[in-house]
Amino acid sequence: MIASLLVANRGEIACRVFRTCRELGIRTVAVHSDADRNALHARVADATVRLPGAAPADTYLRGDLVVKAAVAAGADAVHPGYGFLSENADFARAVLDAGLVWIGPPPEAIEAMASKTRAKELMGLAPLHEVTEADLPVLVKAAAGGGGRGMRIVRRLEDLDSALQSARAEAASAFGDGEVFVEPYLEGGRHVEVQILADTLGTVWPLGTRDCSLQRRHQKVIEEAPAPGLSEELTRELHALAVRAARAVHYVGAGTVEFLVADGKAHFLEMNTRLQVEHPVTEAVFGIDLVAQQIRVAEGEPLEEDPPRARGHAVEARLYAEDPATDWTPQTGTLHRLTVPEGVRLDTGYEDGDPIGVHYDPMLAKIVAHAPTRPEVLRKLASALERATLHGPPTNRDLLVRSLRHPEFITARMDTGFYDRHLADLTKPSPDPHAPLAAALADAHGRSRFGAWRNVPSQPQTKHYAMAGEEHEVRYRHTRAGLEADGVRVVHADARLVVLEVDGVQRRFEVARYGDELHVNATRLTALPRFPDPTTQHAPGSLLAPMPGTVVRVAEGAVVGATVQAGEPLLWLEAMKMEHKVVAPRTGTLAALQAVPGQQVTVGLLLAVVRDT
Repeated sequence: MIASLLVANRGEIACRVFRTCRELGIRTVAVHSDADRNALHARVADATVRLPGAAPADTYLRGDLVVKAAVAAGADAVHPGYGFLSENADFARAVLDAGLVWIGPPPEAIEAMASKTRAKELMGLAPLHEVTEADLPVLVKAAAGGGGRGMRIVRRLEDLDSALQSARAEAASAFGDGEVFVEPYLEGGRHVEVQILADTLGTVWPLGTRDCSLQRRHQKVIEEAPAPGLSEELTRELHALAVRAARAVHYVGAGTVEFLVADGKAHFLEMNTRLQVEHPVTEAVFGIDLVAQQIRVAEGEPLEEDPPRARGHAVEARLYAEDPATDWTPQTGTLHRLTVPEGVRLDTGYEDGDPIGVHYDPMLAKIVAHAPTRPEVLRKLASALERATLHGPPTNRDLLVRSLRHPEFITARMDTGFYDRHLADLTKPSPDPHAPLAAALADAHGRSRFGAWRNVPSQPQTKHYAMAGEEHEVRYRHTRAGLEADGVRVVHADARLVVLEVDGVQRRFEVARYGDELHVNATRLTALPRFPDPTTQHAPGSLLAPMPGTVVRVAEGAVVGATVQAGEPLLWLEAMKMEHKVVAPRTGTLAALQAVPGQQVTVGLLLAVVRDT
């Protein structure tokens, strides 16, 4: 029996595994980088071991350090979570060689399936070795790892070399393995996968299907179980193929076999030899704890002959600290508060007050809902997201709500191109027009007691806020009767709650302020100074860092004096384990270039200047 377990991971998945361990009475051990020294997963573990450094390559990807940490902490077993070392056969062997229990499949199974090129060969498929015009579009894909990293769609042959270079660099940074391959890219397909669970005696459970078609940058955003709209015949075929893949490599533990479904046919993509981020929807539908099952299988317990019955429908939404409207730019800052209504599941690696840094994935949390039918669960999850308290950097919350309510998604007609088609509409700003007034009135609460209305009874007070990228001016007055504003009746105003009556309807606005950052219900605002600082102004054509990160490389030919075209890539930044392209803001001459490879940059730092020719 396992008495102590180390999770070779961080954040949400480490917290998730620890939760099951506590229920099973297993002592927990966390590893953490210097950037994560106060992270939630390190705070909730029974014991912690430091991995010196901050970059993944120096910390969470160092299998030798993780194994030493497990031995030093007296752990009996190691759970890899997902990402990092979870599909690394050498790490699995090192864990076993150290006399520890490995919560995962045999190293030989990982070796056979963790490389997507070898997995395809095992299933009778092969990647493209020579790409021609006739093969386009194609997908450049990392051979190791997952999560959308190291993937690029190529629609023009002249873009292939750049895509290969970029994918290799991103894959090497995320997984420590820069191998990539090329395969045909199927337009209009659905991403469908099958969860499997296998024991050491040869029993393999196919635990239903999941649809993960809603993706950004090839990383899943919304997942659901079961996958809607599949015929019984296709579902049986998917189950059979998944079981076949598992048996081919003598699989043990939890894993996922992924397919692209197009024109009613299943095309094998890969097998992920680990737990998936979206595993909670399967847990909800089948009423099981997959982490507990992983541990029991690793302890040698057999599975029952048949899996449990599926019940109802479940949907998971991934909440990211990012701005979908600006090419999914990751956001940093402090997560001041995160709560969700009762009745939904919240998996997160953050608590109120935790910082959101630049070193790791920008996912803040997963919100999961379960209901008897798909229409019911979509309504339930959209409402929960809308009513969640979320104070901190910009997130994709509004995108998630709108996606769940989009007609194409409601009728299960979505595919992997959903966001390519609908992103502009889904990210149109729609802030509450009364949020700035509510913020101003909350800030003005109590000032009338000091006689401000007596001094300038007819002079309105003004405040300025940035909301959804635009500046808003608010005017209100202090009177003998209290606070007044044109067009609305102020029913109540204090520092945390404002009630306004507009056209006979009363609305409540809950206000929270953290310095210049304000949150009014679900609307985020920034209080602007009355007189802007002139030193923060930049010349036209200035290219500023959109996020904190590291300059990975500068485009070939990008030198001072060169002519550049609007939208032309000038440099690439790495932030939150992803590469982000920074392009010329206009057509003209590159008048200044201050970015150099390896440079650490902060938000708003001047990178380059492009002047009109």
